[in-house]
Amino acid sequence: MTLDLLVVAPHPDDAELGAGGTLAKAARAGRAVGVIDLTRGELGSKGDPETRAREAEAAARVLGLAWRANLGLPDGGVADAPEPARALAALLRRTRPRVVLAPHPEDRHPDHVAAAALARRAVHLAGLARADVEGRPHKPERFLHYPGNAPVRPDLLVDVSDVIEVWEAAVRAFASQFEGEDVSETVGPAGLEARRALRRYWGNLAGVAYAEPLASPRPWLLDLP
Repeated sequence: MTLDLLVVAPHPDDAELGAGGTLAKAARAGRAVGVIDLTRGELGSKGDPETRAREAEAAARVLGLAWRANLGLPDGGVADAPEPARALAALLRRTRPRVVLAPHPEDRHPDHVAAAALARRAVHLAGLARADVEGRPHKPERFLHYPGNAPVRPDLLVDVSDVIEVWEAAVRAFASQFEGEDVSETVGPAGLEARRALRRYWGNLAGVAYAEPLASPRPWLLDLP
């Protein structure tokens, strides 16, 4: 299997919230796109793992995903550690994505922060010929971050104006999270509208109706004496 675009998501619905428009746009253009959910979202205040799994399948159909899987890491315990990194690297070798999108490392949720580092480690491992990872080595062409629960300064804006309704339908597929009473500013109807408003904001700056922001990893800095 070869994917053009793979989104690494800490919990079911994070891929849709952060990069659903980009996924839908790529799928509509005939690209093979996929999502790897790292956890089942078992600690969520709303819903349960079985419900969220069904919702993830429904969202995948809405977006036109070619592939979706769940790594089964513990919700609330995502860590940048060797064992999960090898497991994720093996999936990268299996799906061989050209572009990988991971959460932005600057976020309020510890799982999102850890997922950003874990994805970066896994991308590195996947490309090492001598790494203890199943499958043939693979190096994605690009590695980018999508926003989660904190604003980011993007390096790239993706025009998602023509798929904004698809994006919203995919998010609404997670009815356990985005219907009923708001739990927080990110979970509930208000959270969905805030995400849509964010896309309007970036779209206005880019001269289009709606846009999704993506960011390149910050370069490493070398301190010299």
